[in-house]
Amino acid sequence: MSAETRGIAWDYPAPFIHEVRVEPQHIDDFQHTNNVVYLTWMAKTAWEHSKALGLDFAAYARVNRGMVVRRHELEYLAASREGERVLIGTWITGNDGKLRLRRRFQMVNAETGATLLRGLSDFVCINIETGRATRMPAEFAAAYALTASVPGDN
Repeated sequence: MSAETRGIAWDYPAPFIHEVRVEPQHIDDFQHTNNVVYLTWMAKTAWEHSKALGLDFAAYARVNRGMVVRRHELEYLAASREGERVLIGTWITGNDGKLRLRRRFQMVNAETGATLLRGLSDFVCINIETGRATRMPAEFAAAYALTASVPGDN
């Protein structure tokens, strides 16, 4: 963890962190980041973490399997505004080794340390060609190992 993120009160230890900056196109009529943008940032952070774990789309295509979103849950706690840096932490908190995976997210204002959002995404493994749910390969079960323990998530 970098010196910059050391003082942040992360919900769980050792998050994978992706940083974004609030750009003009993210701002809505209320002059803060539009709600949909946060969901986009969650998806981008999950994908960046997956790639860091060695599972990019080429790896997915090789085994004709992929993890796709089944459900999102977002709790908006504070606004972010143009020019601010947002740190997005993610953890894998559920993986049944068969079909389902859960990620949790926390978005934090990099300057103030205030938590802006907490969220989660549930994923399911699919056969890329058919789009149907299918058992995840052992490679996925191993790479997507739990990075935080949350009661009820596994």
